[in-house]
Amino acid sequence: MNQTCIRDVSKHVGQEVTIKGWLYNSRSSGKLMFPQIRDGSGIIQGVVFKKNVPERVWSDFEKLTQESSIIVRGNVRADERAPGGFELDVVDVEVVQIAEPFPITPKEHGVEFLMDNRHLWLRSKRQHAILSVRAEVIRAVRDFFDSNGFLLMDTPIFTPAACEGTTTLFEVDYFEDAKAYLTQSGQLYNEATAAAFGKVYCFGPTFRAEKSKTRRHLTEFWMVEPEVAYAELNDVMDLAEQFLTFIVQRVLENRRKELAELERDTSKLEKIAPPFPRLQYDDAVKMLQEAHDKGELEARFEWGGDFGAPDETYLSSQFDRPVMVHRYPTAVKAFYMKPDPERPELAMCVDVLASEGYGEVIGGGQRADDLEYLLKQIHAHGLPEESFDWYLDLRKYGTFPHGGFGMGIERCTTWLCGIEHIRETIPFPRMLYRLKP
Repeated sequence: MNQTCIRDVSKHVGQEVTIKGWLYNSRSSGKLMFPQIRDGSGIIQGVVFKKNVPERVWSDFEKLTQESSIIVRGNVRADERAPGGFELDVVDVEVVQIAEPFPITPKEHGVEFLMDNRHLWLRSKRQHAILSVRAEVIRAVRDFFDSNGFLLMDTPIFTPAACEGTTTLFEVDYFEDAKAYLTQSGQLYNEATAAAFGKVYCFGPTFRAEKSKTRRHLTEFWMVEPEVAYAELNDVMDLAEQFLTFIVQRVLENRRKELAELERDTSKLEKIAPPFPRLQYDDAVKMLQEAHDKGELEARFEWGGDFGAPDETYLSSQFDRPVMVHRYPTAVKAFYMKPDPERPELAMCVDVLASEGYGEVIGGGQRADDLEYLLKQIHAHGLPEESFDWYLDLRKYGTFPHGGFGMGIERCTTWLCGIEHIRETIPFPRMLYRLKP
């Protein structure tokens, strides 16, 4: 029995097709029934005329419950009034299973209930749209790097030490009483592969044990991290700008239908093009202080701190495209950041804040390439030198200027979808109080 995907029905107008899927919804008016059928690729409305089908077919449709699994045969007809522009004149149905009463019916539910039933919630139109955009972001990420001379390098998930201190790491038992940590970044390993291959990226799950309950945090998320040999801070910013623009354009090109389902204002995404505004930390602090003086921000921001979510939200809402804030104080950045030669109290780093108040989506910069400086930093941060001996070797055997960044897939997807909470942008979110389903 040949199978046609709903996304491809436009190629089969006037033909009989077989669709294997589930009953999404159904309504009836006497001798007419309108079952909505979904198959994972889309939803199509069926039309069942009582007089045109065997009694068994009509009777089977009457028994179906929401999410019953079915195989439907019918003729594809173009109809502008139908959702999606096509309808299926049903001629036969095979019932695979009549589902038990579906807990998520088309009505309002609380977030906790929906999260407890995440494995079923995924079937809704909204979740389908969000996760389809996520898939497009991932495809764009790979296409961008693969077509720009980068080589994919898989970095370890078990690591012997932290990139940025151990306070936000998940510790796990390793063999013979040894301890390991779940990775919070592949960057240190990427620096080694960049010395071997020039332009590399890693892409995989990362873990942060921050006890945060904000709408921007997950404990397990996916991050892509490019690293480029002989790149300085401006090169890193240029790369981030080209990369984000490419992703936005691809999502606009291929996921208009999903963005429409989410009621996303795409005009705001269409404005995203180089050059992105570049704002030095000093100037960003002045903007925040002025906003406080005008009563636009509750807390006054003092120079020397790292930006919190309200600060990032304010700064990014002042521009119609992502803004790059660079040269933060070294005290609030990781030990491996290169200090600014002209102002050593500042790091050669950059955070890219997404437009519309969505906050940081990219963080990166230029790495310290001086052995003595790195040693001092490791000691100052209270990190065990023996865990970083291999990393320090990179400064002994052909040290070189280099830089890169990390971008969280879920934060980027949250922004592109224009939604409020990051938890909807990964199939099964892991958060402070959620480890199930």
